[in-house]
Amino acid sequence: MSVLPSPRASLFSLSWPLFIELLLGIAVGLVGTLLAARVSDNAGGAFALANHVSGTLFILFRIIGAGVSVVLTQSLGAGRRDRADALARAALGASSWIGGLTALAALALADPLLRLMKAPLEVLPLAAPLLMALAPAMLLDAWNASMASVMRAHLRTRDTLAVLIAMQVCLLGLAVPAMANLGLPGFALALAFSRALGLALHLWLWRARLGLRPQRSDWWRLPRAELAAILHIGLPGAAENIAYRLAFMVSVAVAGTLGAQALATQAYAQQLMHFVLLFGLATGFAAEILVGHLIGAGQLHEAHRLVRRALARGLVVSVGVATVAALASPWLMQLFSSDPAVIAAGVTLMWLTVLLEPGRTFNLVVINALRATGDARYPVLVGAVSMLVVLAGGSWLLGIKLGLGLPGVWMACAADEWIRGLLMWRRWARHDWVPQARATHRRLRAARLG
Repeated sequence: MSVLPSPRASLFSLSWPLFIELLLGIAVGLVGTLLAARVSDNAGGAFALANHVSGTLFILFRIIGAGVSVVLTQSLGAGRRDRADALARAALGASSWIGGLTALAALALADPLLRLMKAPLEVLPLAAPLLMALAPAMLLDAWNASMASVMRAHLRTRDTLAVLIAMQVCLLGLAVPAMANLGLPGFALALAFSRALGLALHLWLWRARLGLRPQRSDWWRLPRAELAAILHIGLPGAAENIAYRLAFMVSVAVAGTLGAQALATQAYAQQLMHFVLLFGLATGFAAEILVGHLIGAGQLHEAHRLVRRALARGLVVSVGVATVAALASPWLMQLFSSDPAVIAAGVTLMWLTVLLEPGRTFNLVVINALRATGDARYPVLVGAVSMLVVLAGGSWLLGIKLGLGLPGVWMACAADEWIRGLLMWRRWARHDWVPQARATHRRLRAARLG
C-alpha cells in the first residue's frame, strides 16, 4: 500500500501549483481578449465566442480526462503502478482519436456551430476563421491534457506547472506580433506553436520522471480493459460537463440575441470571473487527486475529513475574492472597454458573481471528490436536470422573457450553482458515496492480490 504524505500538507502542496497553472491559463485568455478588444468590441466578442465553441468541442476530451485522473490515482493509492502505466498509455491513444475528431469538427463545422450560437452578423465573419485556425491546437491540447493528468496523478504538479509556464511564455511571446500582423488567427497560430512545445516537454518528463516511454502504437491503440476502467468514470463525468457546457452555451446564445454589445460585456465580465473561481477550482482538482489516492488505499475517513477542510477553505476564499473583484470592477472593466454602458453592465455582473461563487465552490470541490470515490453517476443525473432547466431555461426566462438581460442570465447561473452544490454536499455529508468507495477499494485489492 502506498504511503501518502499528510493530507493537510498535500492539499496545499498540490493546490498552489494547480492555482498558478489555472491563473496563467486565464491570464493568457485575458491578454488575448484584451488584444482582440483593442481592435473593436466586435473582435472581442468574436474572440470570446470562438473560444466558447472550441471549449465546447474540447469537452469531448472529458470522456478520457475525467476518468484517467481518477482511475490512475486509485491505482497508485492501491500500489498498482503497472496498472497505472497501462492506463496512461491507453489515455494517450484515446486522446489522439478524440483530439483529432474535435479538430475536424472545428474545421468543417465552424460556421454552422457559430450560427447555432446566435453569433451576431457583425461578429460571425471574424469568429469563423478564428475557430478554424484553432483546430490544430485542439489536437495538441488533447495530448498535453492527458499527459499532464498522468503527471498530476503521480503528484508531479510542480513539473506540470513548469511545462505550462513554458507554454504560456511562448504563447505570449508569439501572440502579440502574430495578432498585430494576422489579426485574430495570429493568436491561433501562436497557440499551436506553444502547444507543440508543451508536448515535447511532457514527453521528456514522462521519460525522466515516470520512466514512461510511449511506443508508436500507443498513439493510436485503444486497449479494451484500460479504456473500460477509464470510461466507467469518464463517461458520467463527461456527460456532466457536456450538460453544463450545453446549458452554458444557451446562456451565451441569449447574450448573443441581446446584441454585440451585450455579448462583449458578458465576455469581459467572464474573464474577470475566471480569476475569482481559480482558488476553488484548484482546491477541487487537488482534492480529487488526494481522495483518489486515499480511496485506493482504503482510507475513507481521512478522505471525508479532507473534503470538509477543502470545502471550508474554498468557501472563505471564494467569497473574499469575489467581493474584492466586485469592488474593483469599475476600474477593471476599463481594461476592456471605454463604453460607459459596457462598464456599468459589467460592474452589475461582478456583484452578482459574489452571490454565484459560493455555490460554485460546492460544485468544484464536492463533485470532484464524489467522482474520485467512484460515485460518478449521481452528479450527472441530478446536475443535468438543474443545468438544463435552471441554467439554460432560466437564462431564457429571466434574460429574454422577463426582460432582465444579462443580469437575468447571471441570476440563472447563480441559482443553478447553488441548487447543484447543496445537493452534492447533502450526498457527501450523508456518506452516500461510501458503498461505491468500498467497492472500488475491494476491486483494486483483489486485483493486487490476484
